[in-house]
Amino acid sequence: MKKPILVVKFGSASITTKEGEVDERIVLEVARQIASLQKKYNIVLVSSGAVAAGKRFLPSYTGTLSERKAAAAIGNPILINTYSTYFRPFKISLAQSLCERHHFSNRDQFLQLKNTYEELWRNNVIPIANENDVVSNKELKFSDNDELATLIAVGFGAEKLLFSTSVPGVLDANNKIIEKIETIDRDVLGLARKDKSAVGLGGMTSKLNFARLANQMGIEVVIFSMQTEDAITKAIKHETGTLCLPERKKISSRKKWLASGSLIKGELMVDRGAEEALLKHKSLLAVGVTRIVEHFEKGEVLNIVNLDGLTVAVARAKMDSSLLFQSSKKNLEIAHANDIVLL
Repeated sequence: MKKPILVVKFGSASITTKEGEVDERIVLEVARQIASLQKKYNIVLVSSGAVAAGKRFLPSYTGTLSERKAAAAIGNPILINTYSTYFRPFKISLAQSLCERHHFSNRDQFLQLKNTYEELWRNNVIPIANENDVVSNKELKFSDNDELATLIAVGFGAEKLLFSTSVPGVLDANNKIIEKIETIDRDVLGLARKDKSAVGLGGMTSKLNFARLANQMGIEVVIFSMQTEDAITKAIKHETGTLCLPERKKISSRKKWLASGSLIKGELMVDRGAEEALLKHKSLLAVGVTRIVEHFEKGEVLNIVNLDGLTVAVARAKMDSSLLFQSSKKNLEIAHANDIVLL
C-alpha cells in the first residue's frame, strides 16, 4: 500500500540560533525523529533558514531584496550540508528542491515536480524544499515557506502538515496552548500575534491562514515547537502543539491543484444569491457579480468573495473581466462549475 505523505515545515526561528547560525542541536533532533518516521510516511521537509544562515557573511546587511537573494545564495548550501551531515548516520540521503511559484501555477510543471518527488521516495530519499529566493521575481514576503509547504501538502494530497515555529502552539488570550481547533474562523485568526521573529518572514497569522486552506482540502495540521522533547513524533500523535482538524470531503487532484497551486490573478465580489448557487456547486453567472475587485483575463484564476469580503471559492475564468459588464447577457457564464473550488 502506498505510504501517506507527511510535510514538515521548519521556520527560520525554529532551526537557527539568535546569531543566525543553523542550530545543529535542532537539526540532529530533526534527523533522529524523521528517521523513525520514514518507514511509515513519504516525507517532505520544507526548511527556511537559508537567508538567516547567509546574511552574517554580508557585513553591511540591511535586508533589501537583493541582499536577501545574496544571503540565500550563501546560506542554501550551508543549510543543506548541515542537514546532510546529521541525516548521514541514519543512512538517509537528501535531495535539495528549490521551488518557484510557477512550478505550482503551471500544471504540467507541477506534475513533473510530483513525479520527481515520487522517484525520490521510491529510492528512500527525502526532498528538502525551499523557495528559490535567489531568482524569485516576486518579493519574498509574498511567498514564504508556510505557503510553499501548504502548496506541496495540498497538491500532493498529504495526510498531515506540520508547522514548526518559535512558540509551542496557538495561544489563547491567557497565553495557554489551544490543544485543538475545530474550525479556523475569524475568532481563531484574531488570536494570532502580529509580531514575527527576527529571522523569519511568517508568523502565526500566516500559519493559521495556510492551515485553514490545508484543513479545507482535508489535511490535518499541527502547529508545534521543536523546543519540546521528541516534538515531531509527539506532534504526529497529537501530544504537543495545536491540532487543526481537517474537513472531511472528497476533492479531485485537479481541484486541489487549482485551489492551492494556481497564481491568483483577479477577484470578484458576488451577491448572496450567487454565493448560495456556488455552495450548491453551480456555475458562476454574470448576474450574481456585484463588483470586479481585481481584473483578470480568460484562463486566469480568480478569488470569489462574498459581500462580507470572505473568500468562498476560487475559479478559472472563461472570459476577460473587461467584458463582464459590456454584455447585456445576465446568464453569461464567467466560470463553469467544474472549474470552481469551494473554500
